[in-house]
Amino acid sequence: MAGDEQHDGAGDHEHDSPHSARDRQQGTRPAKTGAPPQDKAGDKLIQVTGSGLSGPFIRRPVMTVLLTLSVIVAGIATYGKLAVNDLPAVDYPVIQVTCSYPGANPTTMANNIATPLEKQFLQIPGLDIITSASTQGNTSFTLQFVLSKSIIDAATDVQAAIQRATGKLPLDLPSPPTFTKTNPNDQAIYLVGLLSDTLTDGDLYKYASTAVAQRIAILPGVSQVNIYGVQSAIRIKADPAGLASRGLTMDDLASAIKAGTVYSGAGQFDGAHRTFVLLPNGQIDQAEGYRNLIVARNKDSSPVYLRDVAEVRQSVQDERLSRTFWMRGFNPPGSVVVLAVSRQAGANAVEVANSVKALFPEIRASLPGSITLVPVFDRSQSIVDSVHDVQFTLMIAFILVVMVIYIFLGRATDTLIPAVALPLSLLLTVAVMYMLNYSINNLTLMALTLAIGFLVDDAIVFLENVVRRAEHGESILKAAFNSAGEISVTIMSMTLSLAAVFIPLVFLPGLLGRIFREFSVTIIVAILASGLISLTLTPLMCARILGERKAGHKRARMEKWTSDFIQRVIAAYGRALDKFLDRAWLTVPILLGCIVGLWFFFTHLPFTLLPPGDSGFIRGVFIAQEGSSPAQMRAYQQQVNQKLKDDQNIGQFFTLAGFAARTSSSQGLIFCFLKPRSQRLPIEQCIPQLQKSISSIPGITAVLQPNPVLQINVGATSQTQGQYAYTLSGIVPDEVYAAANQLMAKLREFKGFASVRSDYYNSTPNLTVDIDRERAATYGVSTSAVQSLLRTAYSQNYVYLIKQPEDQYQVILEVKDNERAQPADLNNLYVRSNTGGTFSASGAGGGTIATTTGTAANLVPLRAVTSTKQIVGPQAVNHFNQFTSVTINFNLLPDVAIGDATKFIEDSFAQVHQQIPSVQATFQGEALVFRQLFKSLPLLLLSAIFVMYVILGILYESYVHPITVLFPAIVPAVVGGLFTLWAFGSSLSLYSVIGLFLLLGIVKKNGILVVDFALKRIDEGSSLREAIHEASLERFRPIMMTTLAALMGAVPLALGFGHDASARRPLGLVIVGGLIFSQMITLFVTPVIYLWLEWFQERVLDKVPFLRSAHMHHEGEPKPGGDGEVREPMPAGVA
Repeated sequence: MAGDEQHDGAGDHEHDSPHSARDRQQGTRPAKTGAPPQDKAGDKLIQVTGSGLSGPFIRRPVMTVLLTLSVIVAGIATYGKLAVNDLPAVDYPVIQVTCSYPGANPTTMANNIATPLEKQFLQIPGLDIITSASTQGNTSFTLQFVLSKSIIDAATDVQAAIQRATGKLPLDLPSPPTFTKTNPNDQAIYLVGLLSDTLTDGDLYKYASTAVAQRIAILPGVSQVNIYGVQSAIRIKADPAGLASRGLTMDDLASAIKAGTVYSGAGQFDGAHRTFVLLPNGQIDQAEGYRNLIVARNKDSSPVYLRDVAEVRQSVQDERLSRTFWMRGFNPPGSVVVLAVSRQAGANAVEVANSVKALFPEIRASLPGSITLVPVFDRSQSIVDSVHDVQFTLMIAFILVVMVIYIFLGRATDTLIPAVALPLSLLLTVAVMYMLNYSINNLTLMALTLAIGFLVDDAIVFLENVVRRAEHGESILKAAFNSAGEISVTIMSMTLSLAAVFIPLVFLPGLLGRIFREFSVTIIVAILASGLISLTLTPLMCARILGERKAGHKRARMEKWTSDFIQRVIAAYGRALDKFLDRAWLTVPILLGCIVGLWFFFTHLPFTLLPPGDSGFIRGVFIAQEGSSPAQMRAYQQQVNQKLKDDQNIGQFFTLAGFAARTSSSQGLIFCFLKPRSQRLPIEQCIPQLQKSISSIPGITAVLQPNPVLQINVGATSQTQGQYAYTLSGIVPDEVYAAANQLMAKLREFKGFASVRSDYYNSTPNLTVDIDRERAATYGVSTSAVQSLLRTAYSQNYVYLIKQPEDQYQVILEVKDNERAQPADLNNLYVRSNTGGTFSASGAGGGTIATTTGTAANLVPLRAVTSTKQIVGPQAVNHFNQFTSVTINFNLLPDVAIGDATKFIEDSFAQVHQQIPSVQATFQGEALVFRQLFKSLPLLLLSAIFVMYVILGILYESYVHPITVLFPAIVPAVVGGLFTLWAFGSSLSLYSVIGLFLLLGIVKKNGILVVDFALKRIDEGSSLREAIHEASLERFRPIMMTTLAALMGAVPLALGFGHDASARRPLGLVIVGGLIFSQMITLFVTPVIYLWLEWFQERVLDKVPFLRSAHMHHEGEPKPGGDGEVREPMPAGVA
């Protein structure tokens, strides 16, 4: 360390120019006769006082090395502990509420269920959007809260609202409304199938629920396991004619069944010495027991068994639900149940999936041999593939960056210095990510990939400066110390201003802000880590590893070749720059052309949110005519299944029909899992081919869409019929429906839709049953008796709930299938009169006897007091914030941008709104996120530029030099990036926007290097033009090295390496194109802008004392003799 101390002492005698700051500011070029004579090499070096921030780290190598080892250990130790997911863990305040009221039509559900609940929900503070969909027997609500609302508080408020609304809901509601906390972007992490050729659907469901789902649910990280199957149930299908012949009605039968089975406690006996608990066997839990249940007595007192008037069988809860699971290479099973495993928020998706797979051997061993367990879909595999893709991209980018450094420096030892800085910066970033509880996901990995290109920039700048000073005769140690003093502030400027670009993204409001916060913070941490490494370890490595470069030293072949070549390039650049400075007016048309280019590309480039990517998963619906029966839907489903089997791109599929909880009865769901990418066409080619094939089936149409690799959805609307949504709402339903029909007619003119459909279906066959109240009163029949009879006969509501240790099962009463097929079947029903005789029902608790006594004389045919009429009605009634609504869902063709589609929709609705002003409209889901993003994009870009301006202004103590750095770099860079997108036929997506933000930070480094060096030259007495010219030449090599390093870091993205790299390709294209175009422009334009703004500073701003600038130095005090001769600077190009 003695040598170090000696150097520091020696360095103190290097003094600054004796001329005042005011002289330098005014551009005076002082005489150099008083300066000590220097050789040509020494004349190019800036005199430095002190060793800046890096000096202590050069003097204390042990401290620096140990701190570096600490970073390495921390990074390696925490990397394996980071969770691996597809998206950052975000607490979405979205809650779904469901309510079932079997037998009720959509209008009844809307009026009796939706409206009372919505009135209470709308009183919840923080509720942003509420949507509801009322279909036959079901109403579902989606409550989306403001992002500041805690999901726990939201759940508490929703529960309280449901309790407040209970008194206004139907008294015979089978069960109260239920709610679940949902994450609209968190899809199931693993799908498991249970197949059996011998078990019934209900028995297989029981195994799935007990032997499989319960075991998986207790695994660490698993939040819930949804079972897609049908539960067991006992179905009692009554014969109306047989009931009438015995003087019974459907309501009589229901009462007898309820009286014949009961499950309750009976107390205990307390004797002198022992206590006996009473266990009455009152519950019937098998179909055979119900068959033998006595429900009435004939006139001769002989018993009427349930089997005499009804068919009783062990069945399932919903016979209308039809499911098909097919797997290439497997025979289609007779029964199938699919389980969807979801992870907890923030849990490691890959670990959860691996733990599920590790449980399979144990589960298989516990299942009977008649059940086959098969993995259906492992979404964690796509996450792992993404990680591997990024790791491969990182490796390629690292190799390319190191090659650039080696080519410029020509020595392997020199290349080692920035090569070490890169992984160290990444390891430090990983350690901070762990401290912040971040995960490895698509966005943080993208942040690290982007960082590769510029993490070495700071180290390159420091290294190149040391090499340059050593080439001018300084020893390596002295060059390291002097570089530390000379370049530390420059590196700080570069680091802070680059990190500042992403600060607006950190505070981006809304859903995108929540999702992209991890991305922004990760890339900021990586930038700051790079700057820290370049100011600590890099100076030490330069002082200890670099070889001497004094005159006469032996140079390697690569070093000699590259050095000579670069010198020739610099000389040519110097001559070109001289000519350009003489013709500085060319700057004006160049920058004006760039500004025009900005306007052109921003107005002509198509906009989209996120490319869907290739997840290998296709979902969609097939839609039949309204009112299609379950039998008809099963027939359509079989034809759809055959089309799917014939498509060689599909490895397995799952289809459902009659799933009323998710869709209407005339729609079926399709889930296709494609073969591995190497064995099939790209997903964007599979979908049109498959959609055309299914739509060729007479009577149905198909709407298919890829499941996005990265999905951003707010959850307020269903994506069943399309990825994007546009919702119309209003107070008057007829006006809303009329507006929707007009808008749909206009939207069909747009050729960019792959599909566009409305959720308003108003041609569903309905049968009104009008009660003749006068005749009913004459016969002694009440309106409630008619309503009760119809609901018991046709609603498929359960009359009893069987309680078992593992679950509860329904006993469902209904009329026979062939007695509820046509409107005329209503004539077979009878309702009891309360004036035609006596009727009593009593139940015997003995377990199998429940007697009912009555006569046929007090039965009135239902047709005697009612009339029917066939009409059409809505298939569903939808609400948006309690108002009647219609949502239009649409998918786009592969080459069509969402921006073009949304503009066409808004223009079309504006025409409709002129005719029907009471109707309002708004985008929902991903389309809403898109609109919010691109409306805020200009403000975000301006905010990033402003933050950079503030930081640079503070560092330079100047109002104009931040403009010198930013303006000539940013405008050409953005134009170049947008032009590259346009040339390659890409759209401006969220990935492209991220690339633009990154460009803002990267390209301004050129200006920082040049301006910082020029200011130092002015401080030594150079004129403005000489200073900026010399600064441009001296900084040419580090500018080219950092630019090419950043460019090479983005090349793998631009070329599209990896399975799903096509989605990220626009990001690489923006960076590569922007860097190339900006580099060509800024090398010539920045010096001119510098001269012009210096002239503006001195001729205009310096006239105002408050705006006077001192170029990073405190202005010197006036000397007694005056300031001496002052020469006004002139703009560039003026002699």
